[in-house]
Amino acid sequence: MYSCVHFLLNSYKRKKRIDHDVKSAEEAEGSQALVRNSSKKYVTLVRRGLQRRNRILLANAQKRRKVALWKHLRSSEWWDNVLCDFSDSQWQRNFRMSRETFEYLCAKVKPAIERKDTALRLCVPLQKRVGMALWKLATSSDYRTVGHLFGVGVTTVCRCLHEFCQAVNQIVLPEVLRTPTPEELADTAALFEERWGVAQCIGAIDSSHVPIIAPKEFHHDYFNSKDWHSIVLQAVVDGRGLFWDVSVGCPGSACEAGVLRQSKLWTLASSGALFPGRTRRICGEDVGYYIIGDSAYPLQNWLMKPFEDTGKLSARQKRFNAKIGQARSVAVNAFCRLKGRWKCLTKRNDCNVDVIKAMVLTCCVLHNLCEKRGETFTEDWDGQELQRPVNLPHRDGDEGSGVRNALAQYFSSEQ
Repeated sequence: MYSCVHFLLNSYKRKKRIDHDVKSAEEAEGSQALVRNSSKKYVTLVRRGLQRRNRILLANAQKRRKVALWKHLRSSEWWDNVLCDFSDSQWQRNFRMSRETFEYLCAKVKPAIERKDTALRLCVPLQKRVGMALWKLATSSDYRTVGHLFGVGVTTVCRCLHEFCQAVNQIVLPEVLRTPTPEELADTAALFEERWGVAQCIGAIDSSHVPIIAPKEFHHDYFNSKDWHSIVLQAVVDGRGLFWDVSVGCPGSACEAGVLRQSKLWTLASSGALFPGRTRRICGEDVGYYIIGDSAYPLQNWLMKPFEDTGKLSARQKRFNAKIGQARSVAVNAFCRLKGRWKCLTKRNDCNVDVIKAMVLTCCVLHNLCEKRGETFTEDWDGQELQRPVNLPHRDGDEGSGVRNALAQYFSSEQ
């Protein structure tokens, strides 16, 4: 009896242990399955999130407004094709210089204005940049017209012009527009005496008004006697019609004597630092080098002017005035050729005053360059300009009167 009870208890315990082990095993397997299921769910959620984000980005990209062009397309057909067929005379007429001088000028300013292509766009070629600047100076066209012709924007034309003027005034000016050496002054004096019979003369001084748009500040100062705004260009010309001293920028209301006194020429010449002490004995007077001007300039030992015509001039004084007038024609002709080549000096430009000053100085440098290289000047280039303001004769003191009287006696004795 006891044995049977013991056997039944052991069987019950064994069965309970087995059931416990089976349950534990099932629970362990269920846990692993849960982990596996959780991992799969996490990966699925991440993948679905990425897919949803990509769908949203794609939908936004499709709905986004198309970006406007960052560069406006322009045609450079004229520069690329038409210009290549220009004859030498057409090139000369449009750019005011021959192809050889054009290439020479490009080589001179190349280090300062040449640009390189970038990954974003192609640069404007060197020859095209110089061509735009010369076209602007020669025709006085506005920036928009030049831009349409050369296939570039208004800002590009403006920038190219500024850089070209700055390069010419820094690189070319010291070579072609400078104060003559003592040897060159002696040659100039000999040329004036040989051609016009004027001894010891080394140049003729004259001035011209360049029209401008009224500036925002101090515009009354630029209002000249002919009721238009201008700046004054003053220049000294040698016997060959080349400028060797230029002063530009004085307001148009200033008289010629006032412009001269504000220039560097007056400071140097008055102190004796401009002309060397080479004198010549003429009719009992030691006469040094001098320049000649019209009646609006002050009489100085180094600046001769005609006798004021009061209706009572002597024959000797009339002879002197005629000689001085003939010699001073070299300056008048030089200014005519300057304005004939570069029309920007005779018309109002769409530029501010500082830019026009640089343009005027550049035109003087280009004038000397063209004259030195023997460039042809066509008479029909002379154009109409605004009426020139008239300056009243300047009242003189005693300085320079002795030299002028001696020269008048010398010219009279040559008859």
